[in-house]
Amino acid sequence: MKPPELLSVNLAVTDLGAAVAMYPLSVAAAWNHHWLGGDASCLYYALAGFFFGIASIMNLTIMAIVRLIVSLNLQSPNQKISWRKVKILCLWIWLYGLIWALFPILGWGRYGPEPFGLSCSLAWGLMKDEGFTFVVTLFCFNLVLPSLLILCCYFGIAIKLFFTYKRSINNTHRVPNNVKLHRRLLVIAVLISFGFIVCWTPYATVSLWSILGDSSTIPPEVSLLPCMFAKSSTVYNPLIYYIFSKSFRREVKQLGSWCLSFSPCHVSNTLNDNTIDMSHAGGKTNVEVLSTLQ
Repeated sequence: MKPPELLSVNLAVTDLGAAVAMYPLSVAAAWNHHWLGGDASCLYYALAGFFFGIASIMNLTIMAIVRLIVSLNLQSPNQKISWRKVKILCLWIWLYGLIWALFPILGWGRYGPEPFGLSCSLAWGLMKDEGFTFVVTLFCFNLVLPSLLILCCYFGIAIKLFFTYKRSINNTHRVPNNVKLHRRLLVIAVLISFGFIVCWTPYATVSLWSILGDSSTIPPEVSLLPCMFAKSSTVYNPLIYYIFSKSFRREVKQLGSWCLSFSPCHVSNTLNDNTIDMSHAGGKTNVEVLSTLQ
């Protein structure tokens, strides 16, 4: 694994962490038609969702910047991006997300239940006065600015790859393997980043309306759909990698084969491959299972 790929692993950890930490509580609340656990679990759920969400958008932003640096140094990318630098970036991503998640607890912003009552997040409707600066800063530094950086970086990468591709065709009449690899990685990264922004934009729009307008005019059903759409962002990343990455598909198939080898169906099939030898002697029947898998 190359150093920049550690950021993809870090993104997978944020997605898995969000799914493990949050989804069981959401499922339990939906099953019982109301939130369970009181204020303590609501605070935990809101903090976890905010923490993993900020970490994800920062991870995608750092990925875009790192891929731009790598694309500008296709011949020797490891000289610019080392393991130590990537590990520091991953640590910074987690610390940045944690700091923002702690702000509402420390008094800047506020956590609370969602209007539809099945999950918790930032209490947008209660932050019109004392939390307005928090909301403006949050949207500027964790949505608008990261989105612009991601778009600019991938636009620069696309231009760089285009001219590299054109120069290679003119000189050697073939496309180098490293250009093909970075082109495929570019497609994956763009789809992941675009998907994240698309999933969270409706939720951000409804949240802003709760701050700037009258939150009581938003029906619970309308606020529910953007919330569900935003939290589905942890689902599509593995699907994108499975569709566009051959190595990821191969690893998933190997993992599936390994899991099936421990399933009851596999055990029963193994027994079917054995021969059963029955012999009768002295009024007793002896049964022997002889394996045919030598």
